[in-house]
Amino acid sequence: MNEKSKIKSAKDRTSFGQEIGAKVARKLKARRNSKQGVWFGLGMVGLIGWSVVVPTLLGTALGIWIDTNHPGNHSWTLMLLLIGLLIGCLNAWHWVVKEEKEMREDQDDNHE
Repeated sequence: MNEKSKIKSAKDRTSFGQEIGAKVARKLKARRNSKQGVWFGLGMVGLIGWSVVVPTLLGTALGIWIDTNHPGNHSWTLMLLLIGLLIGCLNAWHWVVKEEKEMREDQDDNHE
């Protein structure tokens, strides 16, 4: 082996060792936080579901009320249903991004 291949081999072993260490740390943390496992996941699914359903239902209810009390050429129910759905999806996206960011920060803290 020449000098360059020895240096590259040593760097590969070091990075491989760091990668294994990071995976072990994540697994140990997951075992310590096993209480969050299934229930935490179900809670997040529920939170995301309700964050979409509530604005959609509110928009639909408001649209029905407007269509009933102030009839017109356009369906307020359909329009407000779609607006509520859009707001709900944006709200759910916000929660998912927030949780993903927190998970990445936790991973970065474990790497240090």
